[in-house]
Amino acid sequence: MAADNDDIAHRLDELGTTIAELSGVLEHAPDTDNALTTVCAEAVRLVPDADMASITTFAEGEATTAASTDDRAVLLDRAQYRAGEGPCLDAAHTGEVVRVTVGEAGGRWPDFVREAKELGIGSFLATPLRVEDGMRGALNLFGFGAHGYQHFDATTLRLYVVSVESALRTGRRYRQARSLADHLTTAMRHRGVIEQAKGMLMLIHRIDDAAAMQRLIAQSQNTNVKLRDVAANFVHRVVTEGAPDSAGKAEG
Repeated sequence: MAADNDDIAHRLDELGTTIAELSGVLEHAPDTDNALTTVCAEAVRLVPDADMASITTFAEGEATTAASTDDRAVLLDRAQYRAGEGPCLDAAHTGEVVRVTVGEAGGRWPDFVREAKELGIGSFLATPLRVEDGMRGALNLFGFGAHGYQHFDATTLRLYVVSVESALRTGRRYRQARSLADHLTTAMRHRGVIEQAKGMLMLIHRIDDAAAMQRLIAQSQNTNVKLRDVAANFVHRVVTEGAPDSAGKAEG
């Protein structure tokens, strides 16, 4: 019993360390696909009897494997998708952890079991995973041994997934905030060059703000060039050529 307790304590420490490190990685991951691949790899490392992992997601009712650590896991997932049944689908649909040996599941998921035996898989563990708002799925672990996984394995995986879901949500919010900031920066930069062009036109042609803006808009429409590019090109010509007259003609 002491050895079991020591093992549990060690695994809990490892789980805590993994979650802390993974949270930082997921929060700043450039895209969801790379993040999910990392999630799979860490899940295999956390659960001793796991030999490979995959993540099933549903988009518009269609199941797909979003990430995996082994091509054989993808084959087993696809067998379930074709049959419309299997442990990963059960976990995703019911929201419950599925923990079985392949031998126990013969009558329940015959197509999955047949392919699992061909690939030498003996055990399966899956827990529900919500990747993004409105996108459900499951994190699936495959084992070559017929151990069926332990109850503590299922608990460990569930705790891990809860933390992963939180980190993925935080990461998505971070990326959205960065994207918004980038768009605002770009918009301000474009606004700046347009204001510069307007100011130059007002000075060159002795016209007001509205008339200068109308010249830029007309040039944009006539040449089918974006307004900010028309403004930037005009500013560049005036600054580099020092020829207000030709610039004025170019802008109408």
